[in-house]
This record gives sequence, C-alpha cells and structure tokens, in this order.
Amino acid sequence: MTVAAKLKFPYRYDEVGSLLRPARLKQARADYHDRKISEADLRTIENEEISRIVDKQVELGLKAVTDGEFRRSWWHLDFFDGLNGAEFFEPEHGYIFHGEETRKGGIKFTGKLEYNPNHPFFDGFKYLNSIVPEGVAAKQTIPSPSAFFPNKDAGVIDEYYDGDFETFLNDEIQAYKQTVQHFYDFGCRYLQLDDTSWGMWASFSDKTLKPELEPLAKAAVKAINAIVDSKPADLTITMHVCKGNYDSTWAGAGAYDPVADYLAQLHIDGYFLEYDDERSGGFEPLKKIADNGRNQRIVIGIVTTKKPELEQEDFLKDRIRDAAQYVPLDNLCISPQCGFASTEEGNHLTEEDQWNKLALVIKTAKSVWNIE
Repeated sequence: MTVAAKLKFPYRYDEVGSLLRPARLKQARADYHDRKISEADLRTIENEEISRIVDKQVELGLKAVTDGEFRRSWWHLDFFDGLNGAEFFEPEHGYIFHGEETRKGGIKFTGKLEYNPNHPFFDGFKYLNSIVPEGVAAKQTIPSPSAFFPNKDAGVIDEYYDGDFETFLNDEIQAYKQTVQHFYDFGCRYLQLDDTSWGMWASFSDKTLKPELEPLAKAAVKAINAIVDSKPADLTITMHVCKGNYDSTWAGAGAYDPVADYLAQLHIDGYFLEYDDERSGGFEPLKKIADNGRNQRIVIGIVTTKKPELEQEDFLKDRIRDAAQYVPLDNLCISPQCGFASTEEGNHLTEEDQWNKLALVIKTAKSVWNIE
C-alpha cells in the first residue's frame, strides 16, 4: 500500500471509523461465543466482511478507509484489554446514556500497564493494510489515553497503582508510544485517537472547565502530546472528540467552550468534532484552535450517524460557511459526526442509510472545495 504524497489527512471528506456490523458477522460472533464455530471460522467471516466494506468505501471514493472496527465489540474496551496489565470485566451496571443503560463492560488494572507486542489489533491492521488498494490509506483507530484514566463511573478500575496517578500516566504514555510505533512499522500512516473525555468534561461544565477537572485535562494534554511528539514525521495522528454513541443514544451535551483552551494545546494533526445537532453548541470555540499557530485541520461532523434521515446538501453548505467564520475554509473538512457503530449493537440505521450518509459527505465536500 502506498498513499499519494499530495494527499493530506484528514482529507476534505473523511469518516470517523466504525461501521454497522452486518447480520452475518453478528451471528458469527454469537456462534463463536456459543462454541458453535472455531476462532478460525470467525476470522474467515470477519475477513470477508471487512473486505466487502473496504471495497464499498473505495467505490464511494474515500481516500482513507477503515475495517469498520468489525473485530471489536466495544470501541475502546477491546483495545485496553489487549494491553498487558489490563483486563476486561463486567461491572454491576452498564454506562448511563440519555435514557438508556448500556451493555456491561469495564477495564481493571491488574498489573503494570505495558505495551503488548502481540496485541490482536496489530494482526487486524495488517490484514486491512493488505487489502487496501494503491493510493488509499488504511486508517487505524484506537481509544485516546484519556479514556483510560481511572474512573469508577467510566468502568476503569485501578487495582494495581493504588492511586499513584503519575506512575500510571507514565506507564500509559510509554505503552502508547510503543503501540503507535508498532502500527507504523506495519505500514500505518494514518492513526486516530477516539476520545470521550473532552466531550464529557465539557458537558459537566458551563463555559469554563470545573476546577476539579483541570488536573485531568492537563494530564490528557501531557499524555497526548508526549505520544504525538514521539511519532514518526510521516505518521498523521488525529483525534475524534465524542459525546457518546450507543444504540443511537448519547451521553454528553454542551458546547466545546470549557475544553477549547486545552484542545488548542494538542500537537495532533487534526480534530474530528461533533456538530450534528444543538447538543454541540456553536462553532465559536474553534477559533482558539485556528489561532494556535499549528495550521491543524478541523473536521466538523455535520452529518449525524444516529438517525437515518438524510441531511440536505444546502443545509450542510450553510453549516460549513458558519464554521468558516472562525476557521479558514482551507483548514476545514467534513465527516459524519461519529462512527455508525461504536459498539457492535450499532445505531438505528440500515447499511444503505450509512452509505448514503457517507456519499452525501463526499458530494458536499467535492462541491465546496472543488475537488475530485
């Protein structure tokens, strides 16, 4: 796989990452859980379905494609469970979303947090990279380090560090640095950090960040920048800020104002920010990122993944014009607001709805930026 050097990511039209799991894949995972099929059988079906949706993404014209996170049950827990010193568990309750409790899942630290050279995500990326055609990038997504900060409400339980957050943070940074490098060694040139912390911290605050959250925000900046600053020069790292995405429901609401100063300190190459409805607030906070001197691209997620109704192209163009009051148009891109299936349940859309949403993003971007 090679990607044309002239392409800059995030591209004018992009996607967040996860895609709706087809019924065949869901059935195969259930059959594997019930020991009706082997792990090899499951991998064969995963590979076939990933190949199918990669072909579809390429057919639509996306410049960077993902495996839809088809090998995962959760957007974050599968990754954490694959690191040494962390393990998945089922807590008493799921996460509380808007009007709904999620399936149960959490992570415990049971030892020193370390990079795992045999992390299953590596084989997954190698397969994706092997089937992506010339001129298209294989995009890898992993959860952001701040999504892994000990937090009982988030289902991240510390049974090893005994409250020594600094030691935990240093171990986490090192584990991430090595993991990112290993993805690079396998050919990854476009990696995205998925981050719910900023969206939730903003939703817990009003205009300015609550004082008790400031140490966490500073730690997140420290961790993300340490990881990004150690990456190879030709590896693009972006970050998606999510406010919750489960079964078409959400967890956080509110403008980005309380966290904008911190987001503007990040050394990443681009941001994916949710702007699909009134929960997102206005575009004004984006000016702080635009004025930080780093010339980062900001992807505004103006097409929702939570419902099937298709937005009007003229409405999307108006949203882009509004955002361009605060960020130069040359630094803007567009995408869906989130993935279509942050967990294997997926949102309440059909696969056809999903492709139509992505096609609309591409069509709108081509018109606005006069690109192919």
